[in-house]
Amino acid sequence: MDTMRERFASVTSRLLDEEPRLAVVLAEIGTDGFAAAARRHPDRVLNVGIREQLLVGVGGGLALAGMRPVLHTFASFLVERPFEQLKLDLGHQDAGAVLVSAYGSYDWPAGGYTHMAPGDIALLDTLDGWTVHVPGHPDEAGTLLRQAVAAGDDKVYVRLSEQTNAAGRPVDGAGFLTVREGHAGVVVAVGPLLDDVLAATEGLDVTMLYATTVRPFDAAALRAAVGAGRAADVVLVEPYLAGTSTAYANDALADVPHRVLGLGTARGELRRYGTVPEHLRAHGLDPASLRERIAAFTGAAAGTRAAA
Repeated sequence: MDTMRERFASVTSRLLDEEPRLAVVLAEIGTDGFAAAARRHPDRVLNVGIREQLLVGVGGGLALAGMRPVLHTFASFLVERPFEQLKLDLGHQDAGAVLVSAYGSYDWPAGGYTHMAPGDIALLDTLDGWTVHVPGHPDEAGTLLRQAVAAGDDKVYVRLSEQTNAAGRPVDGAGFLTVREGHAGVVVAVGPLLDDVLAATEGLDVTMLYATTVRPFDAAALRAAVGAGRAADVVLVEPYLAGTSTAYANDALADVPHRVLGLGTARGELRRYGTVPEHLRAHGLDPASLRERIAAFTGAAAGTRAAA
């Protein structure tokens, strides 16, 4: 199976053949995947070098000129380093683009903290009007990328990961999917953490929702999963900074008695490189840790009602 980044390169290369408005802007990262496309479309596959602020600035200029730019590099270089350009060259200018990141929170531990961005979505939340997709499988990444390119001139962030679930789900770029139904609480698993959360909640009497589009936040799906007027325990399991979406869940349930537990990467920096499984355990995101934390919070016992 190809990786999400490989799927991104193949799908976007085909889209360059299909969509004359589309342009891809790179900052050295990912150029090999677009080598053939660059030969076919040398005027629409641009490499600005290791200049991430310029990457976003060029994207903003292309958007203002009527193009649909796709910008790609590692998450820390795409969101954190050029944040002022995202704020001004895209947001303030009301210019749209598709940002496609790689490596996310801890996907390449050997790269060190310079190559980790657990706060990327929390940072984008300070800006207005961004759609955020977090696919959990290459098939989902392909679907969401096509939707992002076709989304008029909107601002879209697609967060790719080296981690994947075993199988893709029929995502639609809008709402959450109901994977399992129960009575003792609602657990929302985001993107590549779905399989671990499913393993963690096996036999627990909780409803499981799967989110690959986290902004806009699907308040209606969460309310429906909770049920009309019912008190609720909600657990959000996100592959980035813990608590990133808790405010959205609280707003969705403002008129319902509820508690929300946000699980994700901790704020404390892990200063040893380690491996991805070690990072998952350190953040309490491995199945055993998740089961202990979810069961303790919800009081859920065995007896899941239905599964899909």
